[in-house]
Amino acid sequence: MTVIARRLTILGRVQGVFYRNWAVETARGLGLAGWVRNRMDGSVEALVEGSQDGVERFILLARQGPPAARVARIDATDAAVEGHESFRKLPTA
Repeated sequence: MTVIARRLTILGRVQGVFYRNWAVETARGLGLAGWVRNRMDGSVEALVEGSQDGVERFILLARQGPPAARVARIDATDAAVEGHESFRKLPTA
């Protein structure tokens, strides 16, 4: 399996709505690795690593997020694979 990575910036009403917890649960369910964190500007940032199908599925699901979220936009860019073993929350940056 070829592993790819995408860095996501998720904008909208995405803090204070359990978005990071949702991201961890969703990514782990898809067998993905990486991390998610809040940003000081009110966005959520994530690095998602795994199969192309899994990463694309995560991005599709992330456009909805948890019930209280209102995602306005997701900016996704290719990223270097860092070799994470699981998906976890990081402190706010």
